[in-house]
Amino acid sequence: MRQPFSILLVLIFLASWAKAQTLLVPDRVFDGMELHTDWVVAVQGNKIVYAGPETGLSRKASYQRKHLQGMTLMPGLIEGHSHLLLHPYNETDWNDQVLKESSAERAIRGAVHAKASLLAGITTMRDLGSEGAGYTDVYLKKTIEEGIIPGPRLLVAGPAIVATGAYGPKGFHEGVTVPLGAVPVSGRDAAIQEVRNQMGNGADLIKIYADYRWKTGEPSQPTFLQEEIDAMVAAATTAGRYVVAHASTPEGMRRAILGGVETIEHGDGGTMEIFQLMKEKNVAFCPTIAAGDATEQYKGWNKEKEPDTDRIVQKKKSFRLALQSGVDIVFGGDVGVFTHGENYRELELMVAYGMEPKKALQSATSVNARVFHLNGLGKIEAGFLADIIAVEGDPTKHIQQMRNVRFVMKDGVVYKSE
Repeated sequence: MRQPFSILLVLIFLASWAKAQTLLVPDRVFDGMELHTDWVVAVQGNKIVYAGPETGLSRKASYQRKHLQGMTLMPGLIEGHSHLLLHPYNETDWNDQVLKESSAERAIRGAVHAKASLLAGITTMRDLGSEGAGYTDVYLKKTIEEGIIPGPRLLVAGPAIVATGAYGPKGFHEGVTVPLGAVPVSGRDAAIQEVRNQMGNGADLIKIYADYRWKTGEPSQPTFLQEEIDAMVAAATTAGRYVVAHASTPEGMRRAILGGVETIEHGDGGTMEIFQLMKEKNVAFCPTIAAGDATEQYKGWNKEKEPDTDRIVQKKKSFRLALQSGVDIVFGGDVGVFTHGENYRELELMVAYGMEPKKALQSATSVNARVFHLNGLGKIEAGFLADIIAVEGDPTKHIQQMRNVRFVMKDGVVYKSE
């Protein structure tokens, strides 16, 4: 009889552990919209079951208290534009990453990057293109979901889609065939076929390049015809997916918006007319400020001592116009161009370029959850998933506090507690 009794005790222990209740007690709570003092947050399993003043919580004695003194509790951050399979271009330029690093090496790097992102408070991430590594991002997502490696929950785009001849690596004579950073297509039928192929291989969304440089050193130009964009969006939305567009020229942005994409990535050349059209069509804007800031520094720009480069001047201008237009602004830094785990750089630059800290934090939590159709994420609210982080101080006053993530819980599991 001893063995069954022992098994019973184990089962009782596991059942009680599965129903473990934790009460998080910080100095303040940013709930995804507003800041509150004297709030606590109760977690049971992988769900938030209460958020509010402790006086409103019943059965307080049943909770294990976790004090987060001096900290602000908030929803886990939702990174809107990343490339887990890339690493900073000042380490290895993009061409060499695509041409010389195997998919196996890049997958291992991606696992390291995923862990760094999670520990920096990124509990959910859109990965917008494997950049020459096929469907490695799909399998990176799978290993995270199966608990093999730690990382954010992922929304992945697979290889992305470009117009034939527009993407790189480039610079080789016509007799040399090189792997490309995305899948090229031409024509309506081929575009539809590739969208379906990518969805069939596990892409959660489709990324297209609405404009790009046809030759190295040239300014970007529109790539896809309107009918091609329309067809790709129709093929994706029919299957319950959506399309995002790399676009930096007004015409490329316009075609993508009219075609029905859900977010515009980069948008450096955006005008007030274009941003107003985005707002009218309910298309969100992901400015990726930190990537441009990083690449200009890689080229030798000393941002502390030298005037803004032309690219930075234009970026500041387009971001101000976006703010004035009232379009939804997505937090997403194009991380991978710069170091994974330093996602805070985008938040700091959003504020430096004119956004209020609280609005930037909303962008990284509740706004991104809404724009990306992530029900049950992005807020500290009863019934929502327990994706929760804590940072030192008050980031609604000093956005730099987002560098100091001390507590990370994803899906009710604690990955960091300092």
